[in-house]
Amino acid sequence: MFTRVEPGSASLSGGNVLDFEGSPVPFRSGDSVAAALLAAGVSPLRETPVDQSPRAPYCMMGVCFECLVEIDGRQNQQSCLTRACPGMIIKRQHGARTLR
Repeated sequence: MFTRVEPGSASLSGGNVLDFEGSPVPFRSGDSVAAALLAAGVSPLRETPVDQSPRAPYCMMGVCFECLVEIDGRQNQQSCLTRACPGMIIKRQHGARTLR
């Protein structure tokens, strides 16, 4: 379970909301996409390409690549390194990315 170090939710107000698969997710200014989703109870964020095992953020510093999501239509985005912005549209990453 993911919980914030500092208590309270006063700083969740102010219109900071992103869209995760059609559901609004409030976040604090300065949150990464991964932190916002974990704080909202979202997990897993992706499935592995080989056996569709569920995965969720692990290192939160861009090393493990377990936090890959689709952000505003772009696949394979590291959610732990991407700052959350109002209006972002986030989707789970299912398997391997689509080749174009």
